[in-house]
Amino acid sequence: MSDSRRWTILAVGTAAQAATCCFLYGIPMLVPALRAAGLSLFAASLVVSAPMAGLLVTLIAWGAAADRHGERVVIATGVGIAAGLLALAAVVPSVWALGLLLALAGAFGASVNAASGRVVMGWFPPSERGLAMGARQTAQPLGVALAALALPPLAHAHGAHVALLFPALLCLVAAAAVVALVADPPRPQRVPGAAPVGSPYRGSRQLARIHLASSMLVVPQFAVATFTLVYLVGQRHWDPAVAGRLIFGFQAAGAAGRVVSGVWSDRVRSRLRPMRQLAVASATLMLVIALGAATGLWFVIAGFGLGALITVADNGLAYTAVAELAGPEWAGRALGVQNTVQNVAAVATAPVLAAVIGEGRYALGFALVAVFPLLAVPLTPVRAERRAVVQDVARLDSVR
Repeated sequence: MSDSRRWTILAVGTAAQAATCCFLYGIPMLVPALRAAGLSLFAASLVVSAPMAGLLVTLIAWGAAADRHGERVVIATGVGIAAGLLALAAVVPSVWALGLLLALAGAFGASVNAASGRVVMGWFPPSERGLAMGARQTAQPLGVALAALALPPLAHAHGAHVALLFPALLCLVAAAAVVALVADPPRPQRVPGAAPVGSPYRGSRQLARIHLASSMLVVPQFAVATFTLVYLVGQRHWDPAVAGRLIFGFQAAGAAGRVVSGVWSDRVRSRLRPMRQLAVASATLMLVIALGAATGLWFVIAGFGLGALITVADNGLAYTAVAELAGPEWAGRALGVQNTVQNVAAVATAPVLAAVIGEGRYALGFALVAVFPLLAVPLTPVRAERRAVVQDVARLDSVR
């Protein structure tokens, strides 16, 4: 396949994931509107966690479907149905019906997570894969950035429900683009009568360690994504639209950071060494944010900006390492497990941290968050990836 075609496929897959991320991870931008409608911070946090709860139920199943049926049909089906569910959520009057429809939209939107990762692994060699997966991982901060730019003013003018028409439209356009432009990558030829490739989880703890380390690193990521707007509006008394525009800038920087970390991993020929170093940086930044929240000084805002950049930079590294260690026959399922474990942590982060913060204990909450990336440092199995990369190069040579 020509370079231009595979980069087009990457761009479309990234756009599809950004569309789903707009509601999966950008929905916390509706918390001020939900609170204005009478919900407590804890109740609003439960509602905005609903898409990720739905995501958890279906991630591994979507990964298995991508392994079996291909990426294109899986992404288009899931994202298209998510668009319809979001449109329905825009017109239901009940907050709890809203939560249910958001959970269902999350369950179908999960299709793009594992399947778009498989597309990257199939079309790009290891020497470019960090860059390609980093570009694909810009989908999350870009989706959150779009949500920060669009959802607060829409919710202020028309209510939290109607604001969901924005991600619904994005998902509809993305599903159509996938049908028109995405092609499934080639797969290794299986020898007739050969036994299926065994599970990469059997006899090795390396994938499990990456999953667990990634779940620890998700906590600061979602603490920053969920509570930056809430803190600026509730504690600093910023206008929600102004705060949303600032967060748009933060998230755009975070998207660039994912590409940079991917290029970094290609240059040093390691995904996990940079991931471990970023874990140390994330812990440091959360302590800076906690200190800023405790003192009320200006650098808390700089801390949120750097946090939006650093706490998301490891995500593509972990995904690439998981897919490379799992191999092409298991990549979809392994990425499904990776997404599931990460999103368990993500779903828990908002309500648990909201309960800790209460009406104003932000410094305590952010200080506790700093513990999690420190736990990721010894869990990250840096030595395990070298042999997997060598095997992956040999596999790509065999299918060309």
